[in-house]
Amino acid sequence: MQHDLHATLLKKYDVPVPRYTSYPTVPHWNTETFSPDKWQRSVKQIFDETNADRGISLYIHLPFCESLCTYCACNTRITKNHAVELRYSQALLKEWQLYLDLFETRPVIRELHLGGGTPTFFAPENLKSLLTALLAKATCHPEMEFSFEGHPNNTSEEHLQTLYDLGFRRVSFGVQDLDPKVQRTINRVQPFENVQRVVDQSRAIGYQSVSFDLVYGLPYQTKQSVEDTVGQIIGLKPDRIAFYSYAHVPWMRPGQRGYEDSDLPTDAVKRNLYEAGRALFLQAGYVDIGMDHFSLPHDALAAAHRNGTLHRNFMGYTTTSTRLLVGLGASSISDAHYAYAQNEKNVEAYEAQINAGKWSLLKGHLQTEDDQRIKRCILAIACTGHLSAGLLQTVITSAIRDELKSMADEGIVAWLPSGALQVTDLGRAFIRNICAVFDPHLRVPSEAKTFSRAI
Repeated sequence: MQHDLHATLLKKYDVPVPRYTSYPTVPHWNTETFSPDKWQRSVKQIFDETNADRGISLYIHLPFCESLCTYCACNTRITKNHAVELRYSQALLKEWQLYLDLFETRPVIRELHLGGGTPTFFAPENLKSLLTALLAKATCHPEMEFSFEGHPNNTSEEHLQTLYDLGFRRVSFGVQDLDPKVQRTINRVQPFENVQRVVDQSRAIGYQSVSFDLVYGLPYQTKQSVEDTVGQIIGLKPDRIAFYSYAHVPWMRPGQRGYEDSDLPTDAVKRNLYEAGRALFLQAGYVDIGMDHFSLPHDALAAAHRNGTLHRNFMGYTTTSTRLLVGLGASSISDAHYAYAQNEKNVEAYEAQINAGKWSLLKGHLQTEDDQRIKRCILAIACTGHLSAGLLQTVITSAIRDELKSMADEGIVAWLPSGALQVTDLGRAFIRNICAVFDPHLRVPSEAKTFSRAI
């Protein structure tokens, strides 16, 4: 009976909803009220308010990959020309200088993440030169958290040692799937031996947290193949696992047209893939953090989940809670608490604007008071699974109350005697849907295909 209820709920809530790394989400930004001048004022204000005690977060987007992984929906540039590394690094440092000039005082780096693309596309010596120059004009927070994304095929021991020497202690490897047929289909062939090698090397060097990205819902995946992949992954004991739902958006990413819709698992099978993987993670002792993330109990992510200090931003779940996230590089997104901004996506256009001494801003959004209240509610649900009565009352409407009542009847959330809202164990699989209840933009009918499905 309980299994039938769970299956019914999975079917009901497997609808397109955001992952809520921001609110409002990027498609719903009000770009008409945004301007570069307003962005700079927002950045300066939150920097002055929080740099001294909280520090800032820094995301550096390195978009280059040598080959296209056809499942990927990230902003990437495919090339085998490694001469682009120096030119792009110079642009990054010039953009950083624009922020430094705006700050006027030395920033404190609390969190730094290299994302992509494939950051390990860059040669170790070029990463060292870039980061050394960048950090020379900043102060590292005593509790800094530096992390990067690596490809198991091209992450060398020299990469790992170079970044470790610069203060990096966390590394995330994109594994996706270990089945040979699936790997060939998505153009992501990487033998298990390569994954094992980089894990062993990372631990030998001293990395404190090794995480894997896995994807379910890929072409030709079956319950057995996913269980085989997860079994091999568990054997390596990564500290963190992100088990993402494949976002099939061929209208946005033409590379995904390399296989047919009929090659993808059906909706029912895809839901079973997630449940099968999740069950194995829990059996192996992993903690379900929420929104596709799992970690071993000793990891800082699990500790933040336990003590209620987990945070979420454009980098996903994080153990730090800065108010200013500066994104450098083409397509990077920044969060200045009072405003959001995204850089120009095209690499050449980004470089040209930066080299001309201009901000390379594609679009942005200024946060209203309503935005801030809704954002706090969504973060509370996503990060703690708990929404206080006081915070709930700042946004409650009859429509929200009716939807929450329905979810409470289904056992997804529970009302506490205090009037607070609590996500149940059953509801952990529906975090995105619960967050979406508070998003008024989703109440407006739209024909646009914007978000991936929740499950």
